[in-house]
Amino acid sequence: MKKISMLALCAALAGFGVSPVLAQSSGSSASTTMTAKPAHTAKSLECSKEADAKGLHGKARKKFRSACKHGKMAPAGSMDKN
Repeated sequence: MKKISMLALCAALAGFGVSPVLAQSSGSSASTTMTAKPAHTAKSLECSKEADAKGLHGKARKKFRSACKHGKMAPAGSMDKN
């Protein structure tokens, strides 16, 4: 008898622990909790293609893409291949 009441208590407590999680994921609020990746802009894609053409990788690629997207093209000699 003691075992049954302990199982019932555990089940009840487990139900209370799960209910807030279920309440958050139901309804239209589920779409607001998930964040979607932002779409890449045309400029971003163009800069990525230029970086690919130059064979840039790592920090040099990141630096080049940042300068390209902001219209601040760095001199050609300053980009080291990593």
